[in-house]
Amino acid sequence: MPVVVLELTDREALEIAIIENVQRADLNPVEEGLGYEALMAQFDYTQLDLSKVIGKSRSHITNTLRLLKLPESVKAYLAEGRLSAGHARALLAHEDPEAIARDVVEKGLSVRDVEAMGKVREALSSVPAPKPAPAPKDADTRALEKRLTDALGLAVSLQAKGEAGELRIRYGDLDQLDLICRRLGVA
Repeated sequence: MPVVVLELTDREALEIAIIENVQRADLNPVEEGLGYEALMAQFDYTQLDLSKVIGKSRSHITNTLRLLKLPESVKAYLAEGRLSAGHARALLAHEDPEAIARDVVEKGLSVRDVEAMGKVREALSSVPAPKPAPAPKDADTRALEKRLTDALGLAVSLQAKGEAGELRIRYGDLDQLDLICRRLGVA
């Protein structure tokens, strides 16, 4: 069997050793990501440089590195093979990836299920929450609103907020606004 002998610097030998380790077929996605991270840090590689050196696409490297941002418990599921890299990538879009990862492991959810959960959450978050109904006004407030409405000839509403509040006078046209200004002495 032929043997190839290479004269390498310590740096080149280390680089080749790490690259060979990262290219092993039995690495889980977490180990793979940590290997990429080590190569980038040690040899000052960009993701593009690394993709050329190890023969993987830049997007594969980017996606694998993103998995390292997951919580430790999720990375443990990934390292144990209880979650696939596809599941883990889908979990990145969720606010609580740990809870969903537990569901995936316990219920055997597919990657599509995890992605669909993200779409449902996104759709729900885009629906504005209903505004709470204003507190009912007491009899004194309603009576004062009626007296002000009768005196001005315009709709008046009061909104109390503790000892402060808001007085609103609704007008239907500019003539009514002029009337309000004259009565307030600012015309």
